[in-house]
Amino acid sequence: MDTQTQRLLRTRTGRMVAGVAGGLANYFGIDPIFARIGFVVLSFVNGIGVVLYVVLWLLMPNEDAAPTDNNLDVAIGEMRAIVERIISDIQDIFRR
Repeated sequence: MDTQTQRLLRTRTGRMVAGVAGGLANYFGIDPIFARIGFVVLSFVNGIGVVLYVVLWLLMPNEDAAPTDNNLDVAIGEMRAIVERIISDIQDIFRR
């Protein structure tokens, strides 16, 4: 019997922020928009959606991650890059 174990992984394709919603959608076999809506709705409940998203971002590996990659270091590096990009965008707006 050849059964393949399905893993919960962040997607690289079609990601909006970190691929968490896409990874959950792939795992549960649903459209990613439903996972994204779920996070938005949960965000209105004392911000739990944001906290849950960040925790999953830190814990879920990328779909193309090597087994030797440290998921936490990769996720923190991605977060740092996104924050730097946002800060740069805001600075560009004020320079105009």
